[in-house]
Amino acid sequence: SNMVWAFATAGVRADALYGTVAEEVQRRGLGDFNSQALSNMVWAFVTAGVRADALYGAVAEAVQHRGLRDFKPQNLSNMVWAFATAGVRAD
Repeated sequence: SNMVWAFATAGVRADALYGTVAEEVQRRGLGDFNSQALSNMVWAFVTAGVRADALYGAVAEAVQHRGLRDFKPQNLSNMVWAFATAGVRAD
C-alpha cells in the first residue's frame, strides 16, 4: 500500500504497477493489512484514477467483517472519500 500511495501522491502514472498490486493483493488476501494500509491503498487507486472494482469490493468486505474500531478518523475519512469518489457502494 505504501508503494501505490507514494506513486499516487507524486502523481506518477503507473497503470501496470496498480494492476499488479491489485492482482497480488487479491491473491494473497487482506489479512495482513491494517486499517491505515487499507485506507491508503484505496485512496491511492482512486487518486490515480485506476478502476479496481474487485479490490474495492474486497476492501469493503474486509472492513465490514473487521468493523471500524481500528480506524483512526483520518483513515476512515480517506476511505469513505475514495469509495464515494469511485462510486463504490458498500451496503
